[in-house]
Amino acid sequence: MQRRLCATILLLEMIVLGLTTPVLVSVNHVGTGPALGIGLGLAGACLVVSGLLRFRWAYVLGWAIQVAALALGIEVGVMVLLGIVFLALWATAYLLGARIERERAAWEAAAAQQEERR
Repeated sequence: MQRRLCATILLLEMIVLGLTTPVLVSVNHVGTGPALGIGLGLAGACLVVSGLLRFRWAYVLGWAIQVAALALGIEVGVMVLLGIVFLALWATAYLLGARIERERAAWEAAAAQQEERR
């Protein structure tokens, strides 16, 4: 469950980060090359990391993406707000997903134990 929730957040964040590219170029007058590197680079990182969440270390990369999204607020002011929103969503998905998995494992163990008694 944790993996699905976190992957969903990263894929939604991928769209938002990809859309920062034209904002960087047209509004903030960042060069096309750096804007593509920043916007599409972060969007690509979201896509790659969402596929790697089967590994525990990929969650660390997910946290790093959240920090990078917040840091993007230096160039695009509204990204501070969006970075905070996605950080909150990521933290919720990470923590709630882990809790659901623990509770599901406990429930399945109790059900298996009850089945053995029969």
